[in-house]
Amino acid sequence: MQPPSVIETERLILRPPTLADAPAIYEAYAQDPEVTRYLIWRPHKSLAETEGFLRELLARRQTGADFTWVITRREDARLIGMIKPHPADYRVGLGYVLARAYWGQGYMTEAVRAVMEWALAQPNVFRVWAVCDVDNLASARVMEKAGMEREGVLRRWALHPNVSNEPRDCFCYAKVR
Repeated sequence: MQPPSVIETERLILRPPTLADAPAIYEAYAQDPEVTRYLIWRPHKSLAETEGFLRELLARRQTGADFTWVITRREDARLIGMIKPHPADYRVGLGYVLARAYWGQGYMTEAVRAVMEWALAQPNVFRVWAVCDVDNLASARVMEKAGMEREGVLRRWALHPNVSNEPRDCFCYAKVR
């Protein structure tokens, strides 16, 4: 699977990250405990931690093992989040994060829909799916508004270390063709 370098929507441009994005990522969301609450990683404690994360991501991208895009607003190029497809055989999983200042404005729904539509347009992809903690109702709503359907609850599916030291139940959403 060869992803496009850039995906554009009405209000967003999804583009490959660069090391120069580290300060914006750190300030916008990586250090925010509220943003990272239901994620599988802890808030970053320093800009250096964000830079290290980006170096690893960029190395994986060079080998074709990572397709992450940063989400920027078309109007001002402000970096507001990140979205990552996880291709596996005939299906693509999605993970995403959005800066708190942009919650509730439809940006993530727009980004998820765009990546989902791109993935399902690939001839060998039949399923796009994502999960969220059962208490993360905002993320569940993003997936519903993007056109995914809730398939059920995955018991003890994911470790969200900012909530619990034990695996948590997650809603599973998908769109299939």
